[in-house]
Amino acid sequence: MTRRYLPGATIGLMGSGQLGRMFSIAARRMGYRVEVFSPEKDTPAGQFADREVTAAYENESAVRDFAKGLDLLTFEFENIPRQTIEWCSAECEVRPGSSILHIAQNRLREKDFLSGAGIPVAPYRAVHSASELATALEEIKAPAILKSAAFGYDGKGQRLIDRAEELGEIWRERPGDELILERAIDFEKELSVIVARGQDGTMATFPVCENLHRNHILDITVVPARVSVKIEESGADLARTIAEKMGLVGLLAVEMFLQAGGNLLVNELAPRPHNSGHWTIEGCATSQFEQHVRAVCGLPLGSTEILRPSAMANLLGDLWDPGEPDWAGALEIEGLHLHLYGKKHPRPRRKMGHLTALASTPEKAIEAVLRAREALERPTE
Repeated sequence: MTRRYLPGATIGLMGSGQLGRMFSIAARRMGYRVEVFSPEKDTPAGQFADREVTAAYENESAVRDFAKGLDLLTFEFENIPRQTIEWCSAECEVRPGSSILHIAQNRLREKDFLSGAGIPVAPYRAVHSASELATALEEIKAPAILKSAAFGYDGKGQRLIDRAEELGEIWRERPGDELILERAIDFEKELSVIVARGQDGTMATFPVCENLHRNHILDITVVPARVSVKIEESGADLARTIAEKMGLVGLLAVEMFLQAGGNLLVNELAPRPHNSGHWTIEGCATSQFEQHVRAVCGLPLGSTEILRPSAMANLLGDLWDPGEPDWAGALEIEGLHLHLYGKKHPRPRRKMGHLTALASTPEKAIEAVLRAREALERPTE
């Protein structure tokens, strides 16, 4: 039986960054009370929550006290100790479940799950020693990427290997204790599909996103993706299959590589709203954040119809280096929307906000959002 949590219920959120901020806005607009838990104060999510609790994720007493006051708990990122989620599960409903978090927060477990489910992934090997690294590279072949199995994102904890001769130095400077070696994939495009699944098994996929990265960080997302209908359908099928096999209740972002022959390889999973789905706030009938609320609360899923072609551009802390960005100049661009995350201290590579542009075609949307970001780079007097 599907248990529904109707407006007026209290939703708890583990994590308090920009994803939690936009989730909180959507949930409160729908009539829910939102409480956030994280080790930091005055956070992006906390600024929009009904209550912000500040404590370490390892503080069992604080975690249990927080969860006791909730009807339902969800999370905005994967790197939360599994024990923390299990403490919460003893006090309230948790969606998605801790088993899904456990898979997604470790690249090796994630790849093992996908491979075991028959999902296409790049060749990979677990690596625990210098000799295992040499054997893995011999089997996989260069170029390959040595990655930390845990706590890696935006290119962190990764090292490209071009030649076997580099292995001694690479092992001495390895990016973590638990490692995975993956073949570097020659791909045409990076894509993502965000799928929602309710407790009753109903699913809805958002249109395929085309993602452009710069320095290992997502730079631009454009929708609709400039791919064939067949690729769109294949991507959506993969995302639904993964969500079904995981027993997901909530939202799942599936990152994929499109190879030259039309094959799709799944790269990473994120059981939550995703950076590549920010365009849905203005460009889709239902935003990814509202959809996440609907899915975890047991409500009917919303329409994922595109309203207009959209492009999203991340705003990193580097933009602030010359001075305060020219917000007025950017907002002169027709069809542009500005989102800032309430972070007080801009730093290089730190995600401070994003721009979304809506236009008549994907190409025009990309052009508009890039012109707007270029305008920001001219600091105000």
